[in-house]
Amino acid sequence: MSRPSSRRSEKRKIDLHLPSSSSTASARHMGIELVILTYGTVVQQLCKDFENDDDINKELDKMGYHIGSRLVEDFLARSNITQCRNFHDTAEVIAKVAFKMYLGVAARVTFWTLAGDDCSLFLEKNPLTDYVEIPNKHSCLLYSNMICGILRGALKMVRLQVDVQLLQDSVKGNNVTEIRMRLVRKRKVVVTADKQQE
Repeated sequence: MSRPSSRRSEKRKIDLHLPSSSSTASARHMGIELVILTYGTVVQQLCKDFENDDDINKELDKMGYHIGSRLVEDFLARSNITQCRNFHDTAEVIAKVAFKMYLGVAARVTFWTLAGDDCSLFLEKNPLTDYVEIPNKHSCLLYSNMICGILRGALKMVRLQVDVQLLQDSVKGNNVTEIRMRLVRKRKVVVTADKQQE
């Protein structure tokens, strides 16, 4: 009498790990793609929740502000940026380092005022607007407005109060995305013997 076969059913293994040849850069690239895909979903949901484009724009700015105020620690830790000498340096770091780190593209800084407290950041390619079409009923929607909020929130955490506005958006047919950034004031820190005051 022969014994019944004790063969176990074979299971397919699914490898969920990144390939061994991948680097931190490729993992970061995947993170950027995820942000871009998620962003479109967020805007779509806001369009369902709010009828008025102004309300959507305010909500995008508000969400961005909260993200920026938390993101600044991650940026400072990963970029090894210590301190910027002035607002000009700050704008250059945002354009060349921060945008590259979180969106995968660098921005161009231009149109400085004589006082050096007002400039434009130009994104020749805005990855947030890839494969996006804005319906006619949302003609006043500032699709990339969350970036403005992120900049305001992050800069407030390093004691810079700025006014940030989205002037052009490539999703609306403009050749570039233009973000105007103006330094309102720099908050000073006064150190006393017993406590630190702002």
